[in-house]
Amino acid sequence: MPRRQQKLSNDPAELDRQYVWHPFTQMKDWLAEEPVVIVSGKGPTLTDQRGRKYLDANASIWTNLHGHNHPKINQAIQKQLSKISHSSALGLANQPAARLAAELIQIAERKINGPRQPKLKKVFFSDDGSTAMEVALKLHFEHQRRADPKTLPRFLSLENAYHGDTVGAMSLSHSPLFHRSFRKIRFPVDRVMAPYCYRCPYNRAQPERIDARSNRRCRWECVRQIESQIEKAKGQNKPYTAFVVEPLIQGAAGMIAHPKGWLAKAAKIIRKHGMQLIADEVMTGFGRAGSIIASHQEGIQPDFLALAKGLTGGYLPMAATLTTQTVFDSFLGPYDSFKTFFHGHSFTGNQLGAAAALANLKILQNPSSIRRRKRLENWFETALQRLWNLPQVGDVRQTGLVAGVELVKNWRTRQPYPLIEQAGIRVCRALAKRGVLTRPIGNVIVLMPIYTMTKKQVNDIITALAESIRETLAR
Repeated sequence: MPRRQQKLSNDPAELDRQYVWHPFTQMKDWLAEEPVVIVSGKGPTLTDQRGRKYLDANASIWTNLHGHNHPKINQAIQKQLSKISHSSALGLANQPAARLAAELIQIAERKINGPRQPKLKKVFFSDDGSTAMEVALKLHFEHQRRADPKTLPRFLSLENAYHGDTVGAMSLSHSPLFHRSFRKIRFPVDRVMAPYCYRCPYNRAQPERIDARSNRRCRWECVRQIESQIEKAKGQNKPYTAFVVEPLIQGAAGMIAHPKGWLAKAAKIIRKHGMQLIADEVMTGFGRAGSIIASHQEGIQPDFLALAKGLTGGYLPMAATLTTQTVFDSFLGPYDSFKTFFHGHSFTGNQLGAAAALANLKILQNPSSIRRRKRLENWFETALQRLWNLPQVGDVRQTGLVAGVELVKNWRTRQPYPLIEQAGIRVCRALAKRGVLTRPIGNVIVLMPIYTMTKKQVNDIITALAESIRETLAR
């Protein structure tokens, strides 16, 4: 006789603990605690199943821009839903995706149009940041092989870089914590020194007050190392063909803000050596680092531009990889030449995602929205200054509406907390008790205010963080 089906609990927390495996989470620790179960959201506020309210201080893992339940994005999705939710991009086109591709190209080309800059003309849609980067590296690899069959495409990326969790994206990364276990299935990619000013071995500034944007006494040793590494590879007859970077700030590496001018200097070297530039703007794009395209703040246009996270305003999984006509043309030919780009996703060009993205872009580019983001950035910068007074805070890094607060055991020596002490995790638990939700990267507390937050809400987040640090880490 068939086995009687088990009756499921009505408690989502119990069901979660019994059946769900969470990302980047030690499940032994997770199962020992009562999870926060989110049931609704409005603006920058989340509500759990017990009715407790929280400020969403990391924008739902760096995705939400204009707040939860935004009426204009809701309306756009509902309008599209009344027509069709999805149809295949394999052999078919649709209006929302075509319009979105056109608007993304217009935005990408609007401010950068110099004679020596690449011109982005084509968009390949995918599902998330990892797949957007996977598309970029595969397009570069095959394009380069066709342009110069004698040269094996080789990539160079930054120390501690994180570009995703698919195998190709992991290979472009150098995050020992996240990817050590998978080293045998990754292909080799060389790394070069990252511009991590707070922990720079050449830094001559006072350790307790390093401003990554000031370039104080900086001699750009990190930039010179890029040139040295490229020339060394050329001398060994193993030239690099692409440089991969998160413009302005490395996210999962610990919100490492690059000093002003670094990207422009690095790009100049890359161009001099005939390499292509792959910009991972999965996190930094759509106003998070200041401008809609972060690279444009330093006058740089990449050959490949990967976008995701904020593309749909944090509503739906959708990503895009923008590239040039030259790259596109290298995949053209008679059917039997098999030059086709053999890559795709079931939900490529999804209509609901595209509709949300179009609404998001309209809000982003509204003059009042631009002014509001600038005010919010100023409020955020002012509020963050209060954290310097805490001896457990070694560095406060801000780029646009992104901040990383690095916790240290000794600010004079910059001694970090051993990861086993879970300093960042414990501070974030204390924050949750105060009605603020975020997630650390090791010893770095990540803060990303939603664009509709008020000055009071920003100050409440910083006050709660300061109290949580004192409560958790003060001796």
